[in-house]
Amino acid sequence: MSTDVRPPAGIGEAATRRQVVAWGLWDWGSAAFNAVILTFVFSVYLTDAVGEDLPGSISASTWLGWSLGIAGFLIAVLAPVTGQRFDAAGRRKWALGVLTFATVGCMAAMFFVRDSYQYLWLGLVLLAAGSVIFELAGVPYNAMLRQVSTPANIGRVSGFGWAMGYFGGIVLLLVCYFGFISGDGDNRGFLGLTTDGGLNIRMVALLAAVWFAVFAIPVLLKVPELPRPHADPGADKAGFVESYRVLWRDLRDLWSADRRTVYFLVASALFRDGLAGVFTFGAVLAVNVYGIGAGDVLLFGVAANVVSALGALTAGRFDDRIGPKTVIMTSLIAMIIVGVVLMAVSGPAMFWIFGLLLCLFVGPAQSSARTFLARITPPGREGQMFGLYATTGRAVSFLSPTLFGLFAWWLAADRAGILGLVIVLAIGLAALTVVKAPARD
Repeated sequence: MSTDVRPPAGIGEAATRRQVVAWGLWDWGSAAFNAVILTFVFSVYLTDAVGEDLPGSISASTWLGWSLGIAGFLIAVLAPVTGQRFDAAGRRKWALGVLTFATVGCMAAMFFVRDSYQYLWLGLVLLAAGSVIFELAGVPYNAMLRQVSTPANIGRVSGFGWAMGYFGGIVLLLVCYFGFISGDGDNRGFLGLTTDGGLNIRMVALLAAVWFAVFAIPVLLKVPELPRPHADPGADKAGFVESYRVLWRDLRDLWSADRRTVYFLVASALFRDGLAGVFTFGAVLAVNVYGIGAGDVLLFGVAANVVSALGALTAGRFDDRIGPKTVIMTSLIAMIIVGVVLMAVSGPAMFWIFGLLLCLFVGPAQSSARTFLARITPPGREGQMFGLYATTGRAVSFLSPTLFGLFAWWLAADRAGILGLVIVLAIGLAALTVVKAPARD
């Protein structure tokens, strides 16, 4: 039984431009958690300010790593069955709303984390809990892709969503930097907020919470809830533990009917880890290897997000014309070539050129990976499949950091870490070559 199936009548066929924009605005707002809380501002505040005088031999950075590691494990365990249960109950939009505003609550509570080590544990718990809830919210959100698109434009819609996320992160980071962080002394930003008790950063967390809440509302108002499907017998009545038995049964059925879905989940987990590694280690390489000033890293980050967004928007049109597999493979091949070139060049100018060229292909690969899975997922099982998508991604998330560190250590040069990222991308590319492309519509 093939999984190349069109969605039932009513899914995506009546999607309006307003619904697409409303769906994309969630991505725009979600950048408040990804960019501000998890990556650039609040996590840094926890390790550099809150945990600066932490007693004991274990550093705040180590505690941060462990807390996010526990969060990653919980995401991997919970994502497939929660997505499955949202689908079976016909409460996908309800789940998105509850999980989104639970994330917003965690972000808002970060306002109470003062820059004293006694507050480190509160900050770590809120960050870890927010990470779990946010990732679970991404499952019903990604599952909605088919509701707001048709087989003819799903690539463009997915690319639009990714681009909105990139642009939203850029705008909010600039607002936070110039409004709350820039400058020296006891008062920062053009708002002149005091740094006493970490107030300026705590206000950033509060702004990020409001930002996410405001831009999450349109998708909850404009995109309708789907009626309860009957694509997964027994899932709607299964308890939490029984849901894992249903999941295992469904995986066995997928393996028997169309192994391509399972193969793609594995292949995408591999190359997505390589894509994540590009952003994870980009700033480290920029400063330590290519001589970019620490103050210019944020500027490069902004430029990298702009380029990735433009790549995602452009590639969305190619996705609809030539299919997602071709877009992903082209992007991965280009990134491998550029990565090899980066190992041979030196200096800030070369990093700006080839680093941005590398980022140009990150957005297309991410966006088309989402459309690939959406195209081959049986109707009514989107939440379950995107839950597995999150789980498999977490399962191999150790690869890029491990190989980056291994080659940097083995060859005694941070530059050599790029080879580790290239190898992960190449393994993902090789795994994808054997996966049959979705049928053309």
